[in-house]
This record gives sequence, C-alpha cells and structure tokens, in this order.
Amino acid sequence: MAEPAVSALVKTIVQKIGNEALSAYALSLGIKTELDKVEDKLSLIQPLLIDASAKEIRSEGVKKWLNHLQHLAYDIDDVLDDANTEAMHLDLIQSNSVFNKVRKFILTCCTNFSQSRRLRHRLDSINAKLDHLYQAISALGFIEKHENKTKKDENKDINRGKETSLLEANVVGREGVKEKLIKELLGGESSKINFSIVSIVGMGGVGKTTLARLLYNDTRVKNHFELMVWVCVSIDFDIFKITKIIFLAVSEVNNEFEDLNQLQMSLQEKLKGKRFLLVLDDVWNESSNAWENLEKPFHSSAPGSKIIMTTRKAQLLKELGFNHIERLESLTHEDALSLVSLHALGVDNFDSHPTFKSLGEGIVKKCGCLPLALKAVGRLLRTKKEEDYWDDMLNSEIWSLKIVDGILPALMLSYHDLSADLKCLFAYCSLFPKDFLFDKEEMVLLWMAEGYLEQESLGRGSFDELELRSFFQRAPNDISFFVMHDLMNDLARFVAKDFSLMFDKHVQMPDEALANYRHMSFIRENYTPYQRFKAFKRANSLRTFLAVSVEVNQSWNHLSSKILVDVIFRLPLLRVLSLSRFRIREIPDFIGSLKHLRHLNFSLTEITELPEDVSNLYNLQTLILFGCKSLAKLPKSFIQLKKLRHLDISDTPLLNKLPFGIGGLTSIQTLTKFIVGGDVGFAITELNKLKNLHGKICIKGLYNVQDATHAREANLSLKGITELELDWVNNSQDYTLEEEVFKELKPYSKMLKMLRVKCYGGINFPEWVGDPSFNLLVRVSLSDCRNCTSLPTLGQLPSLRELFIKGMAKVEVIDFELTSATIVAFPSLEILEFHDMLCWREWSFNNEVSDVFPCLRKLRIKNCPNLISVSLKALCTLGGFTTRK
Repeated sequence: MAEPAVSALVKTIVQKIGNEALSAYALSLGIKTELDKVEDKLSLIQPLLIDASAKEIRSEGVKKWLNHLQHLAYDIDDVLDDANTEAMHLDLIQSNSVFNKVRKFILTCCTNFSQSRRLRHRLDSINAKLDHLYQAISALGFIEKHENKTKKDENKDINRGKETSLLEANVVGREGVKEKLIKELLGGESSKINFSIVSIVGMGGVGKTTLARLLYNDTRVKNHFELMVWVCVSIDFDIFKITKIIFLAVSEVNNEFEDLNQLQMSLQEKLKGKRFLLVLDDVWNESSNAWENLEKPFHSSAPGSKIIMTTRKAQLLKELGFNHIERLESLTHEDALSLVSLHALGVDNFDSHPTFKSLGEGIVKKCGCLPLALKAVGRLLRTKKEEDYWDDMLNSEIWSLKIVDGILPALMLSYHDLSADLKCLFAYCSLFPKDFLFDKEEMVLLWMAEGYLEQESLGRGSFDELELRSFFQRAPNDISFFVMHDLMNDLARFVAKDFSLMFDKHVQMPDEALANYRHMSFIRENYTPYQRFKAFKRANSLRTFLAVSVEVNQSWNHLSSKILVDVIFRLPLLRVLSLSRFRIREIPDFIGSLKHLRHLNFSLTEITELPEDVSNLYNLQTLILFGCKSLAKLPKSFIQLKKLRHLDISDTPLLNKLPFGIGGLTSIQTLTKFIVGGDVGFAITELNKLKNLHGKICIKGLYNVQDATHAREANLSLKGITELELDWVNNSQDYTLEEEVFKELKPYSKMLKMLRVKCYGGINFPEWVGDPSFNLLVRVSLSDCRNCTSLPTLGQLPSLRELFIKGMAKVEVIDFELTSATIVAFPSLEILEFHDMLCWREWSFNNEVSDVFPCLRKLRIKNCPNLISVSLKALCTLGGFTTRK
C-alpha cells in the first residue's frame, strides 16, 4: 500500500527545515530550537505513514488522525514560507544601496524582533499539536513500515511513464451496438420529421461517451452529414450556452447576442436545409420544457438530421414520448476480460499469460464489467507483471468498501496505489467542475505554485502518469485539452473534501466550516455578487482562490469590487489567485501584501496597470496578463521578482515599454513579448541573459536594433522557442541592416512550430525562412513586408499546414521562388490565404514540380484586384476557392 497524500507534504517540510539558509535565519531569530523540535517529531511520524495509509481504509479514527496531521502540515509549511519570505525581504533591503547602514541596522533589528516573537508563538502551538498526535500513535497501533523494493521493482520504476498509452480506438465489445446505431444515424432522409434522437443511456463508467465518440468519428457518418457539432452538456443545462456553442460550431463567427431569441433565429438560419449531427453528451436535465426551448432552431434542418444524446437518466426521453431507448449495458464477461488483458498486458487475451487468467477473471467480476473501472485497474497492473501483485490487488480490502457518493471501489483502488505525490496532484483537480477542459502546461504551473513540485519537468511526467492510469483523458473534440471522467471527478472531490471546495450557488455551509479549507474555486457567472463571498473573510487559511468555467472561450463577467477589497485582502496565505475574464479595471495596492503568492492571473481583464506593490511578491513564479487590452504599464521595480519564471503579456497592444530589470530576471522561462527600445529602452542583447527562455515570444521594435551583431548576441538559436513573432513595427530607412538583423535572428530549427513576420523592411528574406530543416513548422504568417519583391521558398517545409500572406505591396509575380525545385510543393499545406496584395498580377509554378498542394482544403484570395493570371497547375488539385476583390 502506498503512502497517504500527507506524506508528500511532510517530506517537503522536513527538507525545508534542513535547508541551510532557513537554518541560519532561524538561528538569527532565536527559533532554531523550536524548529528542530518540529523536525524531530515529523521524522518520528514519517515512517509510520505507510501503515497508517493501510489502516485508514477500515478505521475512521486513523482517517481523522491523518486528516489532523495534514492540516497541521499545512500550518507548518505556512510558517516556513513566512520565514523564508521575510529572509528574502531582508536580503533585498541589505543589498539596496539606497538605504544607509544605520537605517538598515535599525530596520533589520526591529523586523527580527517582531518576527521572532510571532514565529516562536506559532511554533510552540504547532509543537503542542504534534505532541498530541504523536501520543495517539500507540492507541492507533501504527508500526513502522518501509516500501521494500526488489531490484526488479526499481527497474520498473525507472521505466514507469515511458510506456505508450493505448489509443482510445482500442474499444472492446461494442461492434454490434455501434453498427446498429450507425444504421439509425444514416437512415431517415425521407422522413417528414426534420430530426430524430438516437439515445445512449447507461450508468456512469459504462462507456456512453466512448461509444458516441466512435459514432461521431466514423467515416461513413462524417461523409453523411453536412454539419457536425459536439456539446458537453453536464449538470448545468444552460439553453443559451448550449445554443451558442452550436452556433459557433456551424458558423465560425463569434457574434454577441442580446438574448436567446436573437441567437436562436441566427442558428435556425444556419441550419436551414442542412443535414446536421449534434451530440449532446452527458445530459442530466429531465425537464421537457427546457428541451422544447432548446430544439426550436433544429426544425429548420433537412430531414435525416440526428441528435445523439448520452445520459444516465431516461426520464427525459420518456417524457418526450421517445420509447426506443438504447440502454448500454456492462460488457460481457469475455469482452471485459479482453479489456483488462489489453490494458494490463498489451494483448487482447490471456493466452500468453495463462497464470494470470483466473486472477483477471476475479478482477473482472469485482469491477462489475464496467469499462472505466476495468481500464483503470488494467492500467494499474500494466507495470506489475508478478502474480503476487495481481493477487494482492484481487484481495485488497478496498473491494469490500461500500460505494460512497458513486465512487467505485476499483477507482479508489487505483487512487490508493498512487504515490503520495501523485495523490496530491490528483486531489487538487477537485477544484475543477465536471467537463472542465484543462491544459497540461497550465495545470503544471498551478501544481508548482502550490508547492507540490520542485521542477516543471517532474510535473509533466506526473501528468503523463495520471493520464496513463486513466485519471485524465484527452478531450473528445479537442486533442490539445484534457478532461476527467465524471466518476474520476467525483473521486477527486471525495478524497479532497476536507481541504478543497468547489464553491457554486448550490453550496451551503456554516461560516465556521470555511476556516478549514485550503483550496477554493468558484464558477464564473454573469455577475458575481459580494454577498455570496462575504463569509470567505473567515477562510483565512486559503491557499487557492480560483475562478473557473467549463467554457474555454467564455465572455467577460462582472465581479463585485468589494470581493477584491474586502475578501481577498483577508486571505494572507494565498499562493494562487486567478481572476481571469472579469471586468476588473483596478487592482488594489494591498495585492503586494499577499507575500505567499506564486501564481497571479488577471488575464483578459480591463486593468490599465499593476500597482508598484506587486514587486513585493518575492515568491511570484507566474504572472499571467495576456489579453489585457488596456494594460499600459508594469511596475518599475520588477527587478525584485527574482523567482518569476513565466510572464505572459501577449495581446497587450498598449504595453509598449518594459520596466528595467527584465534582463536581470534570470529565472524567466516564458516571456511572450520583448520590446526593443531606442536610446533609453531595452537592447535586444538583454535576451542573451535569459538562458532558460522557451515557448512563445514576440520581439517588437526591431527597427531599433542598430547593429546586426546585437541580434546575434540574443542567441535565439540556443533557446527552445516554439512560436516566434518578429515585428519591426516601423520600417527603418536601412533595408540592408534589416536584412542582416533578420538573418541573425534564426531560431533553433528543431523546436519552431509557428513563425510570424510583421513590417519587415528588407527586400529579401534570409535563407533560413523556408529551410526544410524547420521540419516542425506548421504555421507561417508574413504581413506588411512592404519592400519585399518576392517570397521565401516555403514549399519545402514538410509540416507546413497554414500559410498567410498579407500586405506585400511590391510583390507582382509569385512563381518558382515560393516552391523551389522540390518534386512535391507544400506537401502538408491545408490553408492558404492571400490578403491585400495590391500589385500581385501573376501566379505560376515551376514546371519541375510534379505535385502542388496535395492536402489543400482552403484557398482564400482577398483584395488582390490586379491578379489576372493564375497557372492551371496552381488550381488543379482544388475543388474550388474563394476570391474577393
């Protein structure tokens, strides 16, 4: 049995106490003795936690003991963080030449005296509680246990997470029902009814969404329907939201609508006379009135349109008079056994592992032949190829647990097998609502901010491990995001219920209960009133205050300003504060007093500046401000944010100057915008100091670079840049200099995926633009390069899928220079657009090219009034294209 989640926190605390810098600071404050007592007690408790984890399954007393220990561990961690932060503050004061020696001495002495008294009092209280917990150990019967690992086990751990995750396509036992439902989907064109419902009803974990996904992605289905939309409905049956998702999918236009009537009228027009397929996944609402309001626009569609509805509840369908309901049952015993074998052994039967078959049959029986449970247990066994492991799994006490809150014992078994670190990471996901789409990198940054990780690379590996074990899965209609199955979401909330709260309008609780929570999220609404959050002034142990939404591109919401001023001010231990997409115009100065903050997100708000006190956030790791269209100023003393790793200021058009010191923040890994200044601004050579820079970056103001050697010193080729935007903003008068500068800005070819070039003033592009060594480059945009007379040889790029060319005022002929002498030009290109090419008159191709645009599906030519000659070869592979004068 693995350690409980609290083990990870205890281990981290012991490591922090042993840190030399903290020990020295504790000695200077006179609290070293109290801190050593904490370390001694935790060191005695730590070896007992494996046994405690085994006993908590059947003992309520042990469960409470572990709960108290975890709360106390949080308190200890807060004290240590307080001390570390104060030590950083004093170091900054002492290194500041503005302060004279006498003022530094007085300030240091006063601060140390006050800090010493406060920390000694808190540590005395903590030690008393630790003594109480330690004295209870004998009564609870804990014994010291260690995880005994054989050499074989150690080798397994080394390879853990390196095995490939089986594709979702490996679905077992649904061929018959799939073919039956496909016949239903493809029939009915001659019916007088415009659309009909194909239902998939069954209990949680039986595979309803998986079956719907199989139908949705079947080639026959895709070829049959003109429009296809997938909507994850979940518990909140919001007609306006669902209708808008459908409208966006069929129109690709993000219009703002005043009311539901206006929206439905527009949707009705888009569906008119077209055969569509709509998947409504995970429907809970049983109101026929709500359904009748939602379906109104669908009646304009062509006959044969279908709606696939997956739900655990059949009552709605019955109320609608729909008697034929496809109930999805558990797998047959044989299919269930095949699924376990597939995920545990990598083959679809036990023929090559006959000794495991009887154990596999026992596991199948205990999982009730439910696919989700079988997959979770199968992946749990994937790295455990000894019979003893399988036997221990089959005979675990967890199977005897009652199903609580819909949590299957099989899922609880998978959770208990996780390491203590992974348990913490998974439990944190309880803050997100069902069907929440989350990004891997964003999740890792949140884990980092909470102190669960020391390195982001470890977080990515942990994320992959949780995906491998089926705790996470790819989103059905967007492979760049992940989701948790509803039952996994229930499991996360169950294991984190004493520490985490997802707060919504349905949650009711006494004020005193709030004091125990460490993490809190809330669902964004059109208006978030102060009254709902007033009680959270008492939740002064909160580390997380996180606004979330199921929608990826939700519109702005209103947040009462009193929540910022009167609630968040009283949450001094916050490590994560995320208030994205609210109409916030001003951030209060007190934000700088939240000294524990690691993650601050005010993206897509209306703020105009950050207060200077933000520079007091010495622990800040991530600052997210993208999409703040009104932001014009950052704090002058940014140099104090020595731990800042990620600064996202993309899409901030009014921010035209960075504060001095950015180049000195050597921990920076993400800097989405760098502005090259003139005589009093930043030199591009500052980028050389940011050795760990990677990901996305836009370099603006390149016309200010006075010497090409300065561009070379930026060393872009040594950085892991995946998205690069080069923006001259204005053309200089020296096009030769601009050509030399552009040449020296060559990034590392094996990392770049997107390239944008704006307002480049040279006549020719450097040779590296279009070089086939950039084999990961998928998107290129060239705009307003007004002196260029020709285009680079982009046809050689093997992975290029999207190409946008705009405002190339002097280009008259596009011919072989775009494709070079390659046999197949643009082998992967899918989208090609030309805009505002006012002098372009001829488009031809090199005769040596045998194939052009084999994958092109969209060609758009807009405002190119003089284009009169187009080679037949350019269009022979296209079914049609759009031109606009």
